[in-house]
Amino acid sequence: QLRALSGVSEPPRGLVQEKMTDNAVFSQNKVLTIDTMNPNVKNVEYAVRGPIVQRAVQIEKELREGMKKPFTEVIKANIGDAHAMGQQPITFFRQVLALCSYPELLKDNMFPEDAKSRARRILQACGGSSLGAYSASQGIDCVRQDVARYIERRDGGVPCDPDNVYLTSGASDGIVTMLKLLVCGEGASKTGVMISIPQYPLYSAALAELGAVQVNYYLNEEKCWSMDLSELERSLAEARKHCNPKVLCIINPGNPTGQVQSRQCIEDVIRFAAKEHLFLMADEVYQDNVYAEGCQFHSFKKVLFELGPQYSNTVELVSFHSTSKCYMGECGFRGGYMEVINMDPEVKAQLIKLVSVRLCPAVPGQALMDMVVNSPQPGEPSYTTFMKERTATLSLLAEKAKLTEEMLNTVPGITCNPVQGAMYSFPNISLPQKAIKEAKALGQAPDMFYCMKMLEETGICLVPGSGFGQKDGTYHFRMTILPPTDKLKLLLAKVKEFHQKFTRQYS
Repeated sequence: QLRALSGVSEPPRGLVQEKMTDNAVFSQNKVLTIDTMNPNVKNVEYAVRGPIVQRAVQIEKELREGMKKPFTEVIKANIGDAHAMGQQPITFFRQVLALCSYPELLKDNMFPEDAKSRARRILQACGGSSLGAYSASQGIDCVRQDVARYIERRDGGVPCDPDNVYLTSGASDGIVTMLKLLVCGEGASKTGVMISIPQYPLYSAALAELGAVQVNYYLNEEKCWSMDLSELERSLAEARKHCNPKVLCIINPGNPTGQVQSRQCIEDVIRFAAKEHLFLMADEVYQDNVYAEGCQFHSFKKVLFELGPQYSNTVELVSFHSTSKCYMGECGFRGGYMEVINMDPEVKAQLIKLVSVRLCPAVPGQALMDMVVNSPQPGEPSYTTFMKERTATLSLLAEKAKLTEEMLNTVPGITCNPVQGAMYSFPNISLPQKAIKEAKALGQAPDMFYCMKMLEETGICLVPGSGFGQKDGTYHFRMTILPPTDKLKLLLAKVKEFHQKFTRQYS
């Protein structure tokens, strides 16, 4: 009818059939098919944005279209995206970024002088005094200098050479870049990479894509997800039977498990790496997110140097930080850095070549990283507001960490370790055998079945523990502590109600 109204005639039936046949033949002869694509990519899984999240997006669309549900909104507690959960940006950071993005604002009296001076310094280091220009591949020189001075302050004066600092597009970019350098070999000589279980799925996904061997070591849930030296030794010995393990990855504070490793634990790990000739990768993006009394963040670099030259001159270490977490929560700007210690000079040249291929990290992200490491100091106009906002953000996160632990532990069948740091809880959930059996009949992991049911019945989006790895026979979910307090309380109450209903249903 539309064709008739518009005066466009219907194409002959034979022509349509011929065209459909041509399309089918074309489809069969595509160069890139599911069978001819890179097989490593098919092995990649990323639970944080997996099937549950995809279904949550569909449900949001259904709600907008007026479909009736037993809830009015989807509460996404699946990812550590602070600003999406309502955390407010730090005023000083956004002022400097605004000035860098639109330098005409430097003439405006509404901006404080310390924000203007930071913006001028960054712009002077940019090509054409524009944030839109490429930077050096390793990052803007003055920003790398500021990062080096920040690391020195953080680590009590341990020297940091700016030439060892590489700015990255978030910590993930640096982690993947380092794994590209480290992975090689075939068969029994293929690189093995030791990662904690539970782990952040970036690691398993990157290793799958690179065709490396994932070597699991299990954190001790009974001891608040601590690292166990005997478990590292077991894992390494097993791995050496079928691959060449040469990398040990640590996330501290932990994701998804929220633990803060003790100084003694870090010393033990460094000694273990030295003894076993392993390359250390320390993911420290949550270094300001420490809440529990008696817990303190210790950087691997600081502890390494305090152990003396026997270790500080030999152990190879790369550590990572980001603008996405802590009190900043600026995930979308993709700012970060990595610092390499004791890297072979010839390999360092190859690293510079490798980062050159992607031209440079996002320049706005580099500018933001500079604000994090070169924040307002006492006596500067923005200092009071900055400290007030920073303290308030971290204090609120500490309150929500405690609230989450306490409320989850009131639910029969759910056990939650203290959320010592980071932005997540990873509670253990007891599931009835009937539910486990039904999940397996559907080809689903039992905690995936549980979380999908919760999403459909309550609108709460969590990530099943199976997406992070866990000991066989145990089940968990990961949830962020980021929602506003009132919404977090609602979320936790709904989790309690659902778990009790689920348990009754399948008992």
